[in-house]
Amino acid sequence: MSTSVELIKEAEFSHNLNREEIVTILKDDSCNEELFQAADRVRKKYVGDEVHLRGLIEFSNICKRNCLYCGLRASNKNLDRYRLEPDEIIELAKKAVEYGYKTIVMQSGEDEFYTLDKMKYIISNIKKLDVAITLSIGEKSFEEYKAYKEAGADRYLIRIETTDKKLYEDLDPGMSHNERKRCLEDLKELGYEVGSGSLIGLPNQTLESLADDILFFKEIGADMIGLGPFIPNEDTPLKNEKGGEFTMSLKVMAITRLLMPDTNIPATTAMETISRNGRIVALQSGANVVMPNVTEGEYRKMYALYPGKACAGDTPAHCVGCITGKITSIGRSVSSTKGFRVRKKITT
Repeated sequence: MSTSVELIKEAEFSHNLNREEIVTILKDDSCNEELFQAADRVRKKYVGDEVHLRGLIEFSNICKRNCLYCGLRASNKNLDRYRLEPDEIIELAKKAVEYGYKTIVMQSGEDEFYTLDKMKYIISNIKKLDVAITLSIGEKSFEEYKAYKEAGADRYLIRIETTDKKLYEDLDPGMSHNERKRCLEDLKELGYEVGSGSLIGLPNQTLESLADDILFFKEIGADMIGLGPFIPNEDTPLKNEKGGEFTMSLKVMAITRLLMPDTNIPATTAMETISRNGRIVALQSGANVVMPNVTEGEYRKMYALYPGKACAGDTPAHCVGCITGKITSIGRSVSSTKGFRVRKKITT
């Protein structure tokens, strides 16, 4: 068996690792810097130095699901709930465009107030602003996904959260792992750019399971992969769990970059929440996307997936200025494009 450093060197050029090899690297903290630097070189070679900013609108914190790890879970009675009207969402998108965003990400809990007609109205009006549109609104039928696409949606984010079927169904009561996979397959078939991702540090999650997650993203050819630490929320059944670690989250992200050189990988807000300047560290370890929040006022704090969310008290204008400054401080630049995945010939 090769050493971790040898595996990293090989993966930088072959973009392949098997399950056992991924676990070897995840276990070995003596090679972390070599891993992060290799991921950064692959990022630079395949997706360049530009960072894509996506303006995130969190338009409803109402959710019919009861996932054990999420602060928006239906059973959480300690959360003040809100939902934005369609025209309010469109207005926030217009402001985001004024700040310079080329992609709007619309995210919410699974809130059935937003009927198909309402969503088509929102999507088609935002599309008139000449932006790419990403949706992150959960499990829907093939017909609904098709209608969103026809209205102008370009991308869809739906995290697998974990590829461990039993762990998924334990943590997501009433949900089916196969149904989650069905959604990803439908979205791919409909021609969306498909985003997935996982939570790192879930109770009873193993390194083997994390390796399976990475290999799953490669298998489905995910166009965007969001990875972040599990952060326990005091208003959920997992409030007393340990939570995920920054370094392990970074390692999973870096290995994902080695194996998927031209995919889009965000430096997530959760990374920043548990580690100061976490997003910048992530950008230097394989990431190439940041999703600043463009939701306004109290709503920013009320979208409480987990406690202590970074930048929850900032204004959208402050956020874009702050992150742009940080990006330029590390010798990178903000992209002026819509940031679609550009598939590159993978050289070995």
